[in-house]
Amino acid sequence: MDFNMKKLASDAGIFFTRAVQFTEEKFGQAEKTELDAHFESLLARADSTKNWTEKILRQTEVLLQPNPSARVEEFLYEKLDRKVPSRVANGELLAQYMAEAASELGPTTPYGKTLIKVAEAEKRLGAAERDFIHTASINFLTPLRNFLEGDWKTISKERRLLQNRRLDLDASKARLKKAKAAEAKATCEGDTVPDFQETRPRNYILSASASALWNDEVDKAEQELRVAQTEFDRQAEVTRLLLEGISSTHVNHLRCLHEFVESQTTYYAQCYRHMLDLQKQLGRFPGTFVGTTEPTSPPLSSTSPTTAAATMPMGPSVADLAPPGEAALHLEEVAPPASGTRKARVLYDYEAADSSELALLADELITVYSLPGMDPDWLIGERGNKKGKVPVTYLELLS
Repeated sequence: MDFNMKKLASDAGIFFTRAVQFTEEKFGQAEKTELDAHFESLLARADSTKNWTEKILRQTEVLLQPNPSARVEEFLYEKLDRKVPSRVANGELLAQYMAEAASELGPTTPYGKTLIKVAEAEKRLGAAERDFIHTASINFLTPLRNFLEGDWKTISKERRLLQNRRLDLDASKARLKKAKAAEAKATCEGDTVPDFQETRPRNYILSASASALWNDEVDKAEQELRVAQTEFDRQAEVTRLLLEGISSTHVNHLRCLHEFVESQTTYYAQCYRHMLDLQKQLGRFPGTFVGTTEPTSPPLSSTSPTTAAATMPMGPSVADLAPPGEAALHLEEVAPPASGTRKARVLYDYEAADSSELALLADELITVYSLPGMDPDWLIGERGNKKGKVPVTYLELLS
């Protein structure tokens, strides 16, 4: 118990000394040991790295999970060391609603068939989104979070320790300065030759004794200063090594950033392919994809998955998507078969994608027929002198 009380009193004294030194520095009443310019530059770079890493981490979390309530829930699960429950992606939830709607409204109707096809595409989009979130969390968010919760905490701890060592050093310098000033004053008073006719010649003896006491105080202050300087130099070197390690952190974050871009590129490429397949199934062929065929920057490597995914394929034209045998087909030269023509009522308005298709208006009647080798989702439609391809899902065959 006695030992603990002594340690407590010693710690309280050190804390008080540091507080006094810090306060006097703030009011300009004490000198402060300044760090060299290179060290200050390392400190500034470390602070900037920490601040921007926090902002990038938080905003990436918002990008991957826009729902703030879900982010708070995931944060609480992580703090409690519990597994985060799996959550259905928005696309998958939409696919579920569409599938249920098709089942209730009629899966054989044109609307029901389309709902089913769109639901399947949305389900694939949701699965791709979940894979992207999982990959980005492991390859990008986790390294950033590890830096903030690991390396940065170590750097902060050593910086606080360096600050304490610096306060101890400057307090020792101030103590030595005061001791030397008092010693010089006592020495001057002790050098005065005493007048033995005085009634109090003992003043001379007291002055000599005070000079000796202050001399001992100077020796003690110099010893404390040497110890404080050694501890400060040692702590400054440790902190400097940690701060110089920020360069390695930048290299690691750069690698993680490349992986994040690759996963994001793969995700968007998958979404593009899924939607292109859906358009083909719905019979709404897009025109040529508008974009540049030359990359704006050189690829990372010839075998990199980023390069393959980032070079987005050009959207196919109608001729590219047409079944074999129809690519060179000129509808004006095709005569309707002698038998096999049927009447059909148009269910919805349809805007032709190109000259090979026939624009439709809801509730109009047209003649339709099929040709050998045609895609079963398409028919040839005639209205007067006009003819062209029409999607089956927009028609109700009458006879």
